[in-house]
Amino acid sequence: MTQAPDIWADTLVAMVLVALDPSLGGVALRARAGPVREALVAEAKAIARRPVRRVPPGVEDARLLGGLDLTATLSAGRPVMSVGLLGEVGGGTLVLPMAERMGGALAARISLAMDQGIGFAVLALDEGAEPEEAMPAGLRDRLAFWSSLEGVRRPGVLVGFDMARAAERLAAFRIGDGDAALFVEAAAALGIPSLRAPLLALRAARAKAALDGDAVLTEAAVRWAARMVLGPRALRMPEVDEEIPDAPPPPEAPPETPEEEGAADKPLGDIPKEVLLEAVAANLPADVLARLAAGGALRPLAARGAGAGGEIKGSKRGRPAGSVRGDVRGAARLDLIGTLRAAAPWQPIRRRMQPDAPARVLVRADDVRVRRYSEALERIVIFVVDASGSSALGRLAEAKGAIELMLGEAYVRREDVALIAFRGESAEILLPPTRSLVQTKRRLAGLPGGGGTPLAAGLEAALALADQCKRRGQMPALVFLTDGKANIARDGAPGRAQASEDALAVARAVRTALLPSIVIDTSQRPQTQAADLAAALGGTYLPLPRADARGISRSVDAALVG
Repeated sequence: MTQAPDIWADTLVAMVLVALDPSLGGVALRARAGPVREALVAEAKAIARRPVRRVPPGVEDARLLGGLDLTATLSAGRPVMSVGLLGEVGGGTLVLPMAERMGGALAARISLAMDQGIGFAVLALDEGAEPEEAMPAGLRDRLAFWSSLEGVRRPGVLVGFDMARAAERLAAFRIGDGDAALFVEAAAALGIPSLRAPLLALRAARAKAALDGDAVLTEAAVRWAARMVLGPRALRMPEVDEEIPDAPPPPEAPPETPEEEGAADKPLGDIPKEVLLEAVAANLPADVLARLAAGGALRPLAARGAGAGGEIKGSKRGRPAGSVRGDVRGAARLDLIGTLRAAAPWQPIRRRMQPDAPARVLVRADDVRVRRYSEALERIVIFVVDASGSSALGRLAEAKGAIELMLGEAYVRREDVALIAFRGESAEILLPPTRSLVQTKRRLAGLPGGGGTPLAAGLEAALALADQCKRRGQMPALVFLTDGKANIARDGAPGRAQASEDALAVARAVRTALLPSIVIDTSQRPQTQAADLAAALGGTYLPLPRADARGISRSVDAALVG
């Protein structure tokens, strides 16, 4: 029986390896705020022995990257540049609290700095309460270690390491030709699509061997790296043979010792790939099996801006909306008149405090004002239609008529409309975002009905399309026309219980993305399934058992516009 890993000890060792080899990127730690996590962060600061800087999820570019310090420039009469957090951290550690709330732009800037080889490590603290709440995938992929403190109650004790000697051994380490291929094959067997994963696993094994006092890669280091780096990234269960073939008998001549010439080039070809897969499979937690069977957790887009059809306020474009206190080291535009107006009342006091100041306006950081702009968001209504057998026999014809009416009204308001239908075992985007009345009517006329109800697939397709629309600067609103009676799970297997559970899980991901949604219960006798779906979505529930196409259209228009 395989012994359960010590999560606390493994995470501490991972942070030691990151401090030893910054090319490992860092650690993504899934943990809620509490004494256990704070103890681990304190250990990370002690291990780093270099500058540690916290980067909040809403940090501005000027604070992160540095730039012109306006206040110091006005006071000195010459350009004064400031150093951002990335410059202050040097070769230290960036701590990212609330990493699950980090925006894509901030994650991209940190990822770019890591790719440029600045040499800092990252400790990302993911505090997500639900599986679908996660940090940006691009940044997480650059971090070698993914760990979780769930279930850890009492911190352990970190065993001391000789970092200086380990660094010397790591500098002298050389990788054999077949070593990388072993990790690549293991990653492929686990269904890991990222090319960084086997490279990070190889680096982790090398650093772990150096930390253990070895000059070559050992089976223990390889197993540990596979479990810590490849295990959390696995997308399918590996096929591990029951019996691992015995190693060939050793030769009569004594093997070379690590001190002998050429020992560092010893490849890992004598370690079967099954050894790595066995190490990963034996330590996967039980919930991973269910998560892999369900297809993994969704990564919703962090919501930005106002509600559907509203306005978004920023500092780049749009119509003027006044000025606010801010910082112009980023993309914001200076409101010179507002800045001078804010500084003017304080000039007598500042002159008395600085009698030797030059004859210019004394400006402080609190006086700086930046322009604000308001930009109207273009709304898109995404209709998600249940075309399964239960709806086809009931209200599918009325749903088609309602969509045609609402499309005409959306065309008058210059809004786009998209159409997704789900039936059988999958969902399909029948109509990409468009304003074409003719094209939409043609697609609706050819919409077939019948088959199972893959509600989770329809929700996933709607979430993915809404994500694309947000990236284009649109504000999507979702309209679901269904009876809510799912009977096809996310993996295509029939079964009402699992299908309903999968649908509610994806609905919570839609709610996390703060997408306005409406659920129109198209069943002739409304029950609880559609109402539960609306509650999971955080949207509006409209039971319309006796409404025709025009009644459905009026109700949706009132809920979206009103």
